[in-house]
Amino acid sequence: MSVSRSAMEVFTNYLKVPSKSSPEFIDITDEVSGFLKESGISGGILVVFSRHTTSAIVIQENEPLLLEDFKEMLENISSPDAQYRHNDFDVRTVHMHENECPNGHSHCQHLMLGSSETVPVVEGKMALGEWQRIFMVELDGMKGEMVGSREVVVQIMGLS
Repeated sequence: MSVSRSAMEVFTNYLKVPSKSSPEFIDITDEVSGFLKESGISGGILVVFSRHTTSAIVIQENEPLLLEDFKEMLENISSPDAQYRHNDFDVRTVHMHENECPNGHSHCQHLMLGSSETVPVVEGKMALGEWQRIFMVELDGMKGEMVGSREVVVQIMGLS
């Protein structure tokens, strides 16, 4: 019996995602799909990972009313108006920046959503369902306030 083996290839891309408000669902599916096409991988897995503890990665439907429901749900789970020990800068002494903002709610919301999603790659395409899209979810900042840019890592592993 003859076994043919090919070396698995790994491609890593970094995507800068600008955000304007929170919570904000930003569809990054097309950018991720472009990275997959560039990689030449025909079969394997693709991982999308947020490098932040206040921005998440989720797979969901890009339907505007549903996205509004999600935003309301996140605020109901962890309201920006609630009390968080993380926001008590008179007591908190670790993991602080000079211009720290009160964002305990963002961390709590992130805990419910997560940092990454894994998608199978089949015949050079993401095996997403009909309505599935990949979102980076901005959870930090105040409504209407420019949040900035987030870094998302897209790693594609497989065979070409």
